[in-house]
Amino acid sequence: MTVKVLLDTDIGSDVNDAICLAYLLAQPDCDLLGITTVTGEALQRARLASVLCKVAGKNIPIFPGQEEPLFVRQRQTSAPQARILSNWAHDVDFPEAEAVKFLRRVIRDNPGAITLLTTGPLTNIALLFAVEPQIPSLLKEIVIMGGRYASDLPEMASLEWNALCDPYSLAKALASPVKVRAVGLETTSQVQIESRTVQERFWAPLLRPVLDLSEGRFQEREHITFHGAVAAATIFDDGICRFESGAIEVELNADQLKGLTRWTPGAQPLGDGLSAGKPQHAIAVEVHVERFFNHFFSLF
Repeated sequence: MTVKVLLDTDIGSDVNDAICLAYLLAQPDCDLLGITTVTGEALQRARLASVLCKVAGKNIPIFPGQEEPLFVRQRQTSAPQARILSNWAHDVDFPEAEAVKFLRRVIRDNPGAITLLTTGPLTNIALLFAVEPQIPSLLKEIVIMGGRYASDLPEMASLEWNALCDPYSLAKALASPVKVRAVGLETTSQVQIESRTVQERFWAPLLRPVLDLSEGRFQEREHITFHGAVAAATIFDDGICRFESGAIEVELNADQLKGLTRWTPGAQPLGDGLSAGKPQHAIAVEVHVERFFNHFFSLF
């Protein structure tokens, strides 16, 4: 049985987002209804997403979304991986200022059926929920690659990039009446492969653009981490991560810690609590790395 998915991504900053999209396009159980991009140079990010869609031979709606975060300075002004666009066929023109409208329409047309997967800052999602507060209750769930929930780290070390880039939007999503499953940095960081393995195993056509994106990465690091793909895979294989219920809070007051995510096991999340229900939070507390890689590479 296929799962209807909407992807909201900041593809173009880190290769893991492209790996995630390649996974969704290769996953036979995924009915990818659309892609929205977020943060600086959202149009370039949309063009990068179209590269993978074209290689996959799929006509997926793509909408550039909001570039500026809510109430905080922009930390991600550009899409540096757009440098590979000249190497690949891609779409150039996309609808402007219609990402939120698109998300709203598709979710309303598929009540209770859509999993919303986010692998970047949640600015588009916060604006969507602000425009129409009933939308969260029409989602099946939100799966977030974001936050860091380990309790044994100093607070400054616990800041995670997606949460840091737009903490207010993350807080808005978490306060909404929807089931949220978060796969945090302490979990996804366990799922890595070395550059040599990437070059040996990324031979499938859909992974060739990802390999092109990753070459610059190998000059800085000797491995790739599958952050977004791990979160995506939990939608289709519930044995990849073990989740625990509780409450996620986002620090919005202390300037140096703004975006810090805190986890309380077993607690009831605080939120808007509309008639459709209250927020429900769960985080990934364990990941089966070998199972993930067997699952991932079986698709290519």
